[in-house]
Amino acid sequence: MEDAFAARGVPRDACIPLRWGRETELAISAVQALDPLLKDGRPMTYRSGFLPQPVVRFTGERDHQGDLLDGYLTSFVNVSRVQPIQGIDEYAAVLDDWLYVLSRLGFHARHISLYGRIKVWHRRQVAGVTLRFRHLDLTLGDIVLLWNIENPQCMAVDLGTGLERLAWARTLQSWDELIFGSLAGAAPASTLDALRTATLLIGNGIMPAARGAGGVTRRVLGTLAPESVRLGVNAAVRASHRYWTTITALPVPWPAVATAIEQETTRR
Repeated sequence: MEDAFAARGVPRDACIPLRWGRETELAISAVQALDPLLKDGRPMTYRSGFLPQPVVRFTGERDHQGDLLDGYLTSFVNVSRVQPIQGIDEYAAVLDDWLYVLSRLGFHARHISLYGRIKVWHRRQVAGVTLRFRHLDLTLGDIVLLWNIENPQCMAVDLGTGLERLAWARTLQSWDELIFGSLAGAAPASTLDALRTATLLIGNGIMPAARGAGGVTRRVLGTLAPESVRLGVNAAVRASHRYWTTITALPVPWPAVATAIEQETTRR
């Protein structure tokens, strides 16, 4: 299998660009690295292997007031193993490898369970079967067998979880304290979540705009109350920038990110 990005000198285990600009404005899952294989039936991928992929999603579960429930964020690290496979045996081997990883992280195998329905789903060019795995009562992620409908030999596995959710299950720490550290309680969690997400977006050079990927940045910043920004965003932006750069380099430094946030929010 040719890795399209590796052929251009990009490491195979590098994150895919946050500004995806294909079927979605932003990267929402590491499995998008397999688009040529799964959607076009071509023997190539953009990335393959273990991918810690920063993503932005607005699909997190919320309470009756509209606040994100514990365990959900607008932006997080989608830790995945995505790769082409030749058969079901390789799919099972990936799951076995993951159980070993979880055991090394302190999750006892007897507390890990798989659940779901062995039913094939179809989404445009792709078909698949999804099983979810949990530790005790907390769902950690899923493992998906995928193939191109027109060319079923183009088959892949996508095993994914959220890095933050994995840390939460491992430490049993307060969710807000785990995510926001010393800033937890200093501002509403929704404010800190928005600043965290805006830091990832603007840090990647995705400035507020009327449409496109920049429209996502503007949408995120639109949830911030102007008074919360007047109190200062430097501490939250600096902490978030430091976190994201442990996963991938951000081309825009944190002071410039903070300035862009302040300018956008005072413009309203």
